[in-house]
Amino acid sequence: METPLVRDIPADAAARIPHARTVSLIGPVTVACGLIWGLLQPYRLTILHPRGQSFWWLLIEPPLLVAAAGIIFAVVVAKPLLADLEAHHAASR
Repeated sequence: METPLVRDIPADAAARIPHARTVSLIGPVTVACGLIWGLLQPYRLTILHPRGQSFWWLLIEPPLLVAAAGIIFAVVVAKPLLADLEAHHAASR
């Protein structure tokens, strides 16, 4: 039976392009590393014990910066890079 509601879903671009999976995992792995770092060394997170610390001292903490870098990479770098990889892969076929 053929209906307009049923259609073939193309395979994910990350599965078709060899290096796309690696690029797409860099951001989430970096965020996970920042969170794990914060859990393993909670004394580095001064937000947990803010005795006399200023706002910037609480905001700029190494584990939080690592997690933020992972998020920024995933949104700003990885998405356009994956689109370019997909376009290059489609053009080379």
